Parts: sequence; structure tokens; C-alpha cells
Amino acid sequence: MTLHRTTPLRRTTAALAAVVGATGLLAACGDPGSAGGGGSTSTASAAAATCEAVPGDALVVLEDDKKLQTVDNIIPAVNADLASQAPDLIPLLDTVSAALDTDTLIGLNKAVDIERQTSEDVAAKFVEDAGLAADDASQGEGVSVAIGAADFAESATLGNVYADVLKSAGYDATVTTIGNRETYLPALLEGKQVQMVPEYVGTLTEFLNKDADGADAEPVASGDLDATVAALTELGDAAGLTFGAPSPAQDQNAFAVTQAFADEHSLTTLTDLAEACGGLVLGAGPECTERPFCQPGLEETYGLTFSEFRSLDAGGPLTKAALQKGEITLGLVFSSDGSLSTSAG
Repeated sequence: MTLHRTTPLRRTTAALAAVVGATGLLAACGDPGSAGGGGSTSTASAAAATCEAVPGDALVVLEDDKKLQTVDNIIPAVNADLASQAPDLIPLLDTVSAALDTDTLIGLNKAVDIERQTSEDVAAKFVEDAGLAADDASQGEGVSVAIGAADFAESATLGNVYADVLKSAGYDATVTTIGNRETYLPALLEGKQVQMVPEYVGTLTEFLNKDADGADAEPVASGDLDATVAALTELGDAAGLTFGAPSPAQDQNAFAVTQAFADEHSLTTLTDLAEACGGLVLGAGPECTERPFCQPGLEETYGLTFSEFRSLDAGGPLTKAALQKGEITLGLVFSSDGSLSTSAG
């Protein structure tokens, strides 16, 4: 697999979230995969005590404080022709970026995936509660914006948030589910069926990078948001895309423990875990043992040690249920999953 984020897996997000909700999880799902890594190896785990898993319903993500994962912040991607014709468009979209963080995104996903509200209703309430309606209700009059959403709930919710903000400014904004990136990106570049899409910084950067320079192109996305946005902007300029500001909200690979385990060992970061515990049991999809963002990266970047790996699923109900039951200590999840707790420690 060459892409970081695979939309086909995201098609199952709502169904998986429903299963997770039925088991009583209080903690998050988003989407697989940022590859990447780097940083100096920690040796703290060498002398760390073996820590037994602690069962519990609530799951919490440990901060990736050494930036093993590639950034995947939410960012509005706009057809460059439309952006030049409607100079007020990007500033309006940037108000959404400023209002979103990962905890907020978890809440939006929880409302749709767990509580079974519609993306339209959840988006409308968020725009109202966050005070995102435009001050000038006429600045977008006469301009149509077709927003494309990928076929998973988070994308649909974000698409409707952008649409509601644009409508408040007089734009004729609509949201259509287009499918995966291979389908909607050509439409966005053409600018006829789709003119704007909620996107993910690192994943789109590598998609455009490989499209421009081939499947074996050296990665330009990393754990550095500013550098990755700079690379994305350059690739977007060449392709015909303009971007708004990246949001603090991220949907990326993440590693979770139970809240009870985090509390017992006073953990908020993966570095904390490496310093406190060794001999961990890791649960994730079967490819984790070879992917640089997964077990090898955890060992090299953080110095974490594992006594066992259990092949489960990538951020799905098997991994989360195993965490809840105390069958694994650490599990691969997705940082904006609507079932996650919103803070560690």
C-alpha cells in the first residue's frame, strides 16, 4: 500500500463505530495510516518494569511527542480557479480550521458514529455553537461551490460544516459524496463537478507527490506540519489547487491504552510509556510488525519493548475490545475516533 490514508477502509468506519458503541467504548476512530518516523532512540525502556494491562471501557490516545506519525491535519482544498474568482472563500474556510481541534473532531464523530445523528444536523449545530456564521450574508452571492465528500462519515460532516459556513455568507454551497480520493481528486482538479474538498495534509501531500513523481517518489510528508504544508502548497500550485489554513484537528494513526492504565502509570505521552513500562503487548493489524510507523517505529523512536504482538485489526473493534478486556497493553487506533476519550492522564 503506498497511500497513507485508504478511503476504502474508511467506508467501514460507521459500521465499526456502531459495533464499538454496542460494547460500551468511551473512546476514537479515524483512518489508517501515516507512515514515517525519525528521532533519536530512547533507552528508557531497557530498565523499565513490565506493566500488566489494566482493563477498562475508556480508551485514551497517548501523545506522539516525538512525531513518529506523519501529520494528517484537516485542511480545506479548493480548485485554484474558484479561489482566484472568489477571494472571500478561503478566509471563510479558515474560520472552520480555527474552530476545530482533535477533541472537537472526536465529538463530531461520536455524534454521528455512536449517537447516530446525521452529518447535516451535527454540522449545523457545530456551526451555530461555534459562532461560525459569516457577518456578511451577501459576500458570496452568485457563486456556486460544490463540495465533495469522501465516502466516510467524518468527511461528510466536515463537508457540511464548510457548506453551512459558506451558505451563511451567501454562497450556493452543496455537498455530494463522491467516493475515494482516486475519484474525487480528478474532479476537484477539473473544477466542474467539485470545487472544494475537506482533506488531510500528509495523505494528500503524498498522493500528489506520487502522482507527480511516481510511486517510488521520496516521501515529502513528515511529522513536521509546517514543512509538510509547504510541500503540499508547492505540489498543489503545480496541480491547480489552493489550500486554506490547516486545522489543529488530526485524523491519523495513534496508539491508545485504557484510561485506567494511563492513570495507574501517570501517562500522557508515548515517551512516558517508554520510561514507565517495558514488555508490552501490542495489538494492531498484521502489517504493523513491518510498517515504520508501527512496531518498528515505536521500538526505534521511543525505545518501547514488546513481549508479544497480537494480530488484530487496524483501529477497529477487535483492537479496541482487546484493550478494554486487558488482553493487550497498547493498541493502534485512529486519533479522531468518536469512541475515544479526549485526554490522557
